[in-house]
Amino acid sequence: MLTVDRITRAFAGLIAVDAASFTITPQSIHGLIGPNGAGKTTLFNIISGLLAPTAGRVRLSGTDITALPVHRRAALGLGRTFQSSRLFGNMSVLDNVMTGMHPHLSVPWPLTLLRLRRGRAEERLAKEQAEHLLALVGLSAHADRPAHTLAHGDQRLLEIARALAGAPRLLLLDEPAAGMNPHETANLLRLLRRLRDDGLTILVVEHDMPFVMGLCDYLIVLNFGHKIAEGTPDAIRRDPMVIEAYLGSRFAQTRRDA
Repeated sequence: MLTVDRITRAFAGLIAVDAASFTITPQSIHGLIGPNGAGKTTLFNIISGLLAPTAGRVRLSGTDITALPVHRRAALGLGRTFQSSRLFGNMSVLDNVMTGMHPHLSVPWPLTLLRLRRGRAEERLAKEQAEHLLALVGLSAHADRPAHTLAHGDQRLLEIARALAGAPRLLLLDEPAAGMNPHETANLLRLLRRLRDDGLTILVVEHDMPFVMGLCDYLIVLNFGHKIAEGTPDAIRRDPMVIEAYLGSRFAQTRRDA
């Protein structure tokens, strides 16, 4: 589904990502983890097109997307959410989801604006799909509310629904559980597992380790821009380099001596 091939990104001599390579297999949940400053969000921004790499290539289902703009990547099936809310706060919850369908709408905007038949038909289908997505994430009861009135956890779910409205094949989630309480986090975990089981491929950055370990099929670990480990959650838990990156060399040595 996704191939990251020796991606490097330098900022004025500081190397934020250093020759990182990995592949994401279809219909799976991969986690990208590492300490603060490891380069995770920089790599996410390169994959989604917000940043250009200094070197390396990114391929989506075999297509080289390294030089493509964000909207072209979205049309090819790449969706994402962000660490901080990017909702249209004064628009309704339903309208927020409908904005995510823009890459796949075919009727020119004048026909929609003039309420001509083709425009009305496409708008009706878009509304039906948006209502389906709100039901999927559990927000149907809030469809007509302004987005800014939602609780924080529900705003995160709305962002996921809007990303799904673009019909992605690969969904990038940047700290989706940030600020959620345990009940909300458990609901999010169930939702993402269901999306995976329905055929979606997911790459997630997250600092909540119990959440990541319970969710992901496979983990990729960055530290100071380098990929230091990858494997199943059970393998990553025992990896000495990962333990050292998160807890320090003294703790890692204690584990090895035990």
